[in-house]
Amino acid sequence: MFESLFLYSSRLFSKGELLFASGWPVWLLVVLCLAVVGGIGYVVQQRHGANLKGARWITIAGLQALVLCLLLGMLWRPALRVTALKPQQNVVAVVVDDSRSMTLKHDGAAANGASRVAVAKALLNDGLLDRLRKRFQVRVYRAGANLERVAGLDAVTGGQTTTHLGAAMKQMMEESASLPIGAVVLLSDGSDNAGGMDADALGEIRRRRIPIHSVGLGAERLVKDIEVVDLDAPQRALSDSRIGAAVTFKQYGFSGQKAKLVLMADDKIVSSREVTLGEEGVPQSETMLFNVGLAGARNLKASIVKIAGEENENNNAQTRLVNVESLKPRILYVEGEPKWDFKFIRRALEGDRNIQLTTMLRTTQNKVYRQGVENPKELEQGFPDKEEELFKFSGLIIGGVEASWFTPQQQAMIKNFADRRGGGVLFLAGRGALSDGGYAASSIAEMIPVSLVDRKGTFHRDPATVELTQAGRDSLMVRIEEDANKNVERWKKMPYMANYQETGVAKPGATVLMEALPTSKGRFPLLVTQRYGRGRSAIFATSGTWRWQMSQDVKDMSHELFWQQLLRWLVTETPPQVSANPSRQVLLDEGQIDFRADVRDKAYNPMNAATVEARILGPAGSAAMVPLTPDANQAGIFTAKWDAPKRGSYVVEVLAKNGKEEMGRDVFTFMREDGVAESFHAEQNKQLLEGLSRQTGGNYYTPETAKTLPEDIAYSEAGITTRETKDLWNMPALFIALLGAKAAEWMLRRRWGAV
Repeated sequence: MFESLFLYSSRLFSKGELLFASGWPVWLLVVLCLAVVGGIGYVVQQRHGANLKGARWITIAGLQALVLCLLLGMLWRPALRVTALKPQQNVVAVVVDDSRSMTLKHDGAAANGASRVAVAKALLNDGLLDRLRKRFQVRVYRAGANLERVAGLDAVTGGQTTTHLGAAMKQMMEESASLPIGAVVLLSDGSDNAGGMDADALGEIRRRRIPIHSVGLGAERLVKDIEVVDLDAPQRALSDSRIGAAVTFKQYGFSGQKAKLVLMADDKIVSSREVTLGEEGVPQSETMLFNVGLAGARNLKASIVKIAGEENENNNAQTRLVNVESLKPRILYVEGEPKWDFKFIRRALEGDRNIQLTTMLRTTQNKVYRQGVENPKELEQGFPDKEEELFKFSGLIIGGVEASWFTPQQQAMIKNFADRRGGGVLFLAGRGALSDGGYAASSIAEMIPVSLVDRKGTFHRDPATVELTQAGRDSLMVRIEEDANKNVERWKKMPYMANYQETGVAKPGATVLMEALPTSKGRFPLLVTQRYGRGRSAIFATSGTWRWQMSQDVKDMSHELFWQQLLRWLVTETPPQVSANPSRQVLLDEGQIDFRADVRDKAYNPMNAATVEARILGPAGSAAMVPLTPDANQAGIFTAKWDAPKRGSYVVEVLAKNGKEEMGRDVFTFMREDGVAESFHAEQNKQLLEGLSRQTGGNYYTPETAKTLPEDIAYSEAGITTRETKDLWNMPALFIALLGAKAAEWMLRRRWGAV
């Protein structure tokens, strides 16, 4: 419609410069138009002023003046000056996305079930390539992991496992250094799974000033599809741990239907459940619990069983690795007096093969009973007074012992145990604990996750029940039933505790998981956690959970399960002297990965003067050794980059030495998968394609609107160009305006009696 009225497309007007081709001065046109307006206004007012009152004579005069001014303007020959590519002297690069996502259906009925790559090839073969060749030299490329020139479209099959549009376009810009490339035509679904369009690639493209015209293929959302968006599981776990894997998924076209969610570990089903699919396009999550078993690398796979009618079943699963470790972290438990909970906590840990509990029980004021020590000399002199001795433990429990029982040096060590060592510290209730033990006025108070009330008498031997907070409903630490809703109800039915301790309000940043509801009155935070430096701290304001064991069936394991999970939380994230990890656990269709190691001395101070190397074992017996170098911005941090050459699982052992002395080592795993990423986010990324075209001066098209591509491409400032002037005086819109103005004047004069 626009071209019918104005001869040329709106895009041409946006690129061109309006001017008058007659060569006559514009000021003369302005003077003549002003004279016409003044003269006609005077004549009309004199002749028809008596019959046309007010604005009527002004309207008639204005229409007559408009006609004459339009004619004057046409005499000045309005024109559009544009920069155009010289015929057959410029190259147009036609780039077709050859990745696997292009084999999906284009857009249902619009393409009669044809794939995206088939629609792209049909569009080019159905005259578009021939029309381009009449004006330009044309080169055809296919894009996947890189850019490759092809002799014809038969080489484009949609078989590439990776889309890297940024790298492909950057490579195209490099070719423009030796070729007069006037424009790039990109036919793609925009599904880039290998890094996106980074700032460097986009900057290079814009610097070359070559317009990229994109043709978007595929629906902006699949009509019927379920996609597992993420699988969030711990990278590390102690053997025999019960951990949670959070599966996030979204769907289109299946709202309200049932689907089966399956979690597998090493090809064995460890958990499954039926889920009800929610609102379209809105991610929903399900947490599935399972026991990781013995030490080793566990390959987790979360999937949703295909539903009839689903368009893309290849995005129904996600894979992650969990490194199950055979470590036996030690916890030091200091208790101020004999109590039932002390006995039952020790008993709960007897069934845990991985947690080593060492206890110090004060039986009299000057006598401590030790259990679980590694040798007769350990802790013989009481609580450690050296950091190296305390830092051998991964967790610390402080029961009903007064703050004054620790020296100022020991109190500083306890804070450093969490802050610098990265350990976990748990504070329990008791007659000599928390506020009643003087902790509110001690230096340790800052690491306790609640603001303790500064008074005595906070410990009460009154019954209290437990209620989970919203954070507790989501936490796996207090999950004794796999289903979250059933877990809430299970806690409501737990026997009451024998006592509780007033704790004060939780500090900013702390998380309240449980609240105590005394039968007497009130509500108090019961189980509260927080991060503290590199470690964590928690408070559990009761010493009466023994009733959970004594008041339930002997086969009920809820008491043991709770304490095992709480104490595993205390130590699982405690780092060794050398801790290492990869930047990603799963590499999709590319091999580049970053290694990072945190190296500490025996006092867990950052250690820069170390030699650190990674020993890598890969698929088919491949091996490599990679040195890690110190990070200039972070003390004790060593990094390296490496490229995994093959798909499969890799085991990496990071070893740190101080001279010839070994400081420590750590092991982690990762895996590379090929041909997977293309199945995810398979809808058209219109935002990327439109943005790429807009920022380079090109246009975005659909296959239906791409017919104007050859004409639009012709007008560009890239390549070998010339300046063209196109007349506008003969635009149909001008003649329509002339006729319209004259017809309107005649009808108004007849109506108002001024003929």
